[in-house]
Amino acid sequence: MGEHALPREVLVGEVTIGGMRPMALIAGPCVMESREMTLAIAKALAKVGEEFRVPVIFKASFDKANRMSLESFRGPGLEEGLAILAEVKSQTGLPVNTDIHEPGQAGRVAEVADMLQIPAYLCRQTDLVAAAARTGKPVLIKKGQFMAPEDMGPVAAKAAESPPLGIIVWCATCGAWR
Repeated sequence: MGEHALPREVLVGEVTIGGMRPMALIAGPCVMESREMTLAIAKALAKVGEEFRVPVIFKASFDKANRMSLESFRGPGLEEGLAILAEVKSQTGLPVNTDIHEPGQAGRVAEVADMLQIPAYLCRQTDLVAAAARTGKPVLIKKGQFMAPEDMGPVAAKAAESPPLGIIVWCATCGAWR
């Protein structure tokens, strides 16, 4: 993006973000702990979005693969997690976002999710980024903690070679969308 270029708009489900649009909220539990809890959080977020007139994109992980211990809870897994996300969409109308950890998950996740997220620790994995982009869904790429914000250009370029509907780079250390 050039120095004076405006960010592009990205369509996530029926929510348009970026460009000169007002702020949108991407929120949800870090990991799905149960169907009931996930649905309750999604319904509460939908209500907040309606009350404050802020577009909401629901985000929850079906598998947190970066846990410290093999015994740590990781989530419900791919199939059960996608079933829960499908319920979130049908019961709340919210678009959903979830992360993928392996290239082979991209196609299956794209059948349900409106946006695919690349976790920070995996942001430089070429096959993963390319697989997410090839689904045609928007891709949210989190900046790795080990990278400077300006180093995300080549990562976004990997996704742009198989253009999805939009590429979003989240730069947590600089606290802004790029």
